[in-house]
Amino acid sequence: MGIYTKTGDQGTTTLVNANHISKSDDRIELLGTIDELTSHLGIVKAASDDAGLKEFLERIQQNLMTVMAREADFSNRSYRLGPDEVKVLEEEIDRLENSFLREHQFILPGGCQRSAQIDVARTVARRAERRLAPVDRKYGSDPVIRQYMNRLSDYLYVLARYTDALAKEAPAAKNAAVLSSKGAPLTMNLDVAKRLIEAVEKHALEKGMRAVVAVCNDQGNPVAVHVMDDAFLVSYDVAVKKAYTAVAVKMPTIELKELVMPGQTFYGLENLDNGKLSVLGGGVPLYSNGHIIGGLGVSGGTGEEDNELAVYGQRCL
Repeated sequence: MGIYTKTGDQGTTTLVNANHISKSDDRIELLGTIDELTSHLGIVKAASDDAGLKEFLERIQQNLMTVMAREADFSNRSYRLGPDEVKVLEEEIDRLENSFLREHQFILPGGCQRSAQIDVARTVARRAERRLAPVDRKYGSDPVIRQYMNRLSDYLYVLARYTDALAKEAPAAKNAAVLSSKGAPLTMNLDVAKRLIEAVEKHALEKGMRAVVAVCNDQGNPVAVHVMDDAFLVSYDVAVKKAYTAVAVKMPTIELKELVMPGQTFYGLENLDNGKLSVLGGGVPLYSNGHIIGGLGVSGGTGEEDNELAVYGQRCL
């Protein structure tokens, strides 16, 4: 049988148990949109080098094929999605959300090419969900399919943001290749400090933050301090203290918050060393080949925001 049959030349088509249905029928619109979505997921799958993601996307494509079969043949009860498929999507959404720091603000698609492709698939998934509503009203409802289509667009949104986060980590890996040494540990000098500060500043600008970034050597002495435009005046001293503290106690300053409470290991620590210590998040020790070579301190936002910038800088070393 040839690929063309000419049966649709009059603007009609067929379903399993219905002939001469207009191609503008809600059911045909739904099937076409899901088919479009499946194709977009194919683009995302083909572009990925993550075997686990490719397998998961293929599972979604198979489920969408089942949805299409159900919508094309309401009388065949073998075409059903189990509630476990909704649960699988929810578990994957939770796993992705817990693996990176998601920005809770409006996001412009296009952080990277792959996330942009996923965002296109997400918008088509939303359209398929809208197309499903009138079909449900006219021909019967399957609550599991409704839930699945809703969770699918949520999953694709989180996947796109996760992909953006991975893309932002790529410059850190590149900087790490520039800064690191496979031989003797690095020495924290001005050149290394300036490159580290440049990486942190770029990441801060991407997050809309204005911060002070301080780098000290393994003795806690400042090597470089960079003040971004419009940073708080107080952030200078705080950033320097955070860098010093991270070297002095050999741990991130955000971990000290609980340890300085009454009865804990470092109770009263912040009052020692002539006020040079800080227990605010944003200070991390810097290591090279297992040896501590200095500390990095960031001040400009909340303790958690400063810590995220500092950890990013730590990865650049």
